[in-house]
Amino acid sequence: MGLFSFFTKELAIDLGTANTLIIQEGKVVVDQPSIVAIDRRTNQTIAVGKRAMMMHEKTHENIKTIRPLKDGVIADFQAAESMIEGMIKMVGNKRSFFSSLKMVICIPSGITEVEKRAVFDSADNVNSKETYLIYEPMAAALGIGLDVEEPEGNMIIDIGGGTTEIAVIALSGIVADQSIRIAGDEMTGDIISFLKQEHNILIGERTAEKIKINVGAAITDLENPPEKYAVNGRDLMTGIPRQIYTTHLEIAEALDKSISKIEDGVLKALEMTPPELASDIFRRGLYLTGGGALLRGIDKRLSAKTKLPVTIVDDPLRAVVRGTGIALKNIDKYTFLIDRKSV
Repeated sequence: MGLFSFFTKELAIDLGTANTLIIQEGKVVVDQPSIVAIDRRTNQTIAVGKRAMMMHEKTHENIKTIRPLKDGVIADFQAAESMIEGMIKMVGNKRSFFSSLKMVICIPSGITEVEKRAVFDSADNVNSKETYLIYEPMAAALGIGLDVEEPEGNMIIDIGGGTTEIAVIALSGIVADQSIRIAGDEMTGDIISFLKQEHNILIGERTAEKIKINVGAAITDLENPPEKYAVNGRDLMTGIPRQIYTTHLEIAEALDKSISKIEDGVLKALEMTPPELASDIFRRGLYLTGGGALLRGIDKRLSAKTKLPVTIVDDPLRAVVRGTGIALKNIDKYTFLIDRKSV
């Protein structure tokens, strides 16, 4: 092409409810909260990702923060486009007139056809010339190094921000799955409700997320329990800011119902699994990925419920985006990738 060469930017995107990660050339180049800040007067996007998260729950009437994804799917189309475009700009190598964009985006396994089209349309609106979708459990399996093409059964439990994806994978396909819209966000809400009821204190999402990280637990009997954690909030009786202390024992109680629903989803997926694949899972156990895998004692609780070994994979937060990156490199090889023609 003379002085110009045609440049294709290839991106693997984990479009998560809580965080969005982008891989380019095998490296994570973007890891940002899935949130945008909008100026209400002009309807212009003023911040994306970490900058927008710093504004969340602290804005005045002229600024609103929006989390465009709910339960793993696009809930606010315009905000999602602004967020995706803003995060693609963070990648660098700004596209010129002679460049094109090729993307693989991961999606929940329980997504509807309408929700799939919304993802494709968002990709079209940021000028992606070639877009493929991959189901999150399949991406997670690739990301932790499993050979998804083998006639061997593997069960993946991906506890994300909006959904928990439970799937049995064999021969490049999902044999049995459960997509539960209970995950990190629901747990954050559980913590807010619990402290409101037990301590008469009101906290925001960001504080609840910090509590989950610092003292979050799925069981009360931990080998190395974290120290009690100071929580600042607003007293519901007086309206004055107040500090309390909470412990992993309280948070385990707060999260009990949500984790029980995840356990039920795992048991349902196991019930749907063909006997020969169930035999493989008995030998291999269950693989835990996603941010929820970092919840203290979650592996022990699931193991006690299923009577199966449970493995928390290395770097569970990035397992899905790693697998999405592998799928991007092998688009021609993996038949389970979804393109617009198959929708």
